[in-house]
Amino acid sequence: MAAGRTEGRHDQASGLDERQPVDVLKVLADAQKVAAGAVDTALADIATAARLAADALLSGGRLVYVGAGSSGLMAMADALELPGTYGISRDRIVILLAGGAASLEDLAGGYEDDRALAVGDAAAAGIGARDCVVAVSASGNTPYALAIASHAKEKGARVVALANNPGAALFEGADVAILLETPPEVISGSTRMGAGTAQKIAFNMFSTLVGVHLGHVHDGHMVNLKADNIKLRGRACRIVSDISGVGLDEAERLLQRSEGSVKTAVLLAAGARDAGAAEAALDRAGQSLRRALKTLG
Repeated sequence: MAAGRTEGRHDQASGLDERQPVDVLKVLADAQKVAAGAVDTALADIATAARLAADALLSGGRLVYVGAGSSGLMAMADALELPGTYGISRDRIVILLAGGAASLEDLAGGYEDDRALAVGDAAAAGIGARDCVVAVSASGNTPYALAIASHAKEKGARVVALANNPGAALFEGADVAILLETPPEVISGSTRMGAGTAQKIAFNMFSTLVGVHLGHVHDGHMVNLKADNIKLRGRACRIVSDISGVGLDEAERLLQRSEGSVKTAVLLAAGARDAGAAEAALDRAGQSLRRALKTLG
C-alpha cells in the first residue's frame, strides 16, 4: 500500500530527539504554521460545503459528522459547539465517531477499520436524502469514513469529504472534496498535529459560514446563541445592547420578555409590538435578523 504525504518524512525530522527542547518546539511550531496555510487553497470548496450543509438544515435535514481517531475528534469538537454557539437543535446534529463513547476513553485504532461497525452506525443514525454528511480522514482512506460516506450516497444524502492527501479514496463520489494538503508530519504519521490543525481550522470556518447562511450571525455577533449559563447570559445582554443601542439593564429586560432570544430582544428594542410579532418578522425573513430589522424600519 503506497503511503500518502501524511505518512511521509519531514525534512526537519532527522536528529530531532537530539536537539534542545526549545529548538524542537520551534520546528513543531513552524510545521503547524505551514499546515495551517493549507486551508487557503481550499476556501472555495469549504464555501460550497457550508452552503450544502446550511441548505440541508434549512430543509429539515441534519448535519452528520463522521470520522475516526484524531480526525474524528476534530469533527466531534466542531459538532458539539454548534447548538450552544448558533442555537442549532441538538437533534439536527449527528456525530458518528468510530467506537462511539468508548473512543473517548481509549482511542483504539481498530474501530477505524471496522466497515460493519460503520454501516451499523450509519443505519442506526437513519441517514437519509435530506441530510448532509461531512466525512473526515487525514489519509482519506479510513474504512470507517469510507463506508459511511458510501452508505450516505446510496441513501441520497449530500456528502462532503475532507482529507489531507491528494487523490484520497474518500473524495470519490463526494459532492464536495476539501483537500487540505498538509506537509509530512514532524513526527511521521502523527496526524493529530499538522493535519489535525488544518482540519480544525477548516471545520471552524465551515461551521461559522453555516451559521452565517442560517442567519445566526449579525455584525460578528452570535445572535442565536443558547444562553444557558452566567457567562452567556451576560454575553447575550451585551449583544442586544451593542446591536440596538439600549443600556445593559434594558437589554436584560428585553431578553426576559423574549425568553432569552437575542434576535427577538433586538427586534423588541427596534419597535416590534411584542415577542410574537418579532418572531413572525424573523420567520418571514428566514431567521435573518438584518432582514427582519429592515421590515420594521
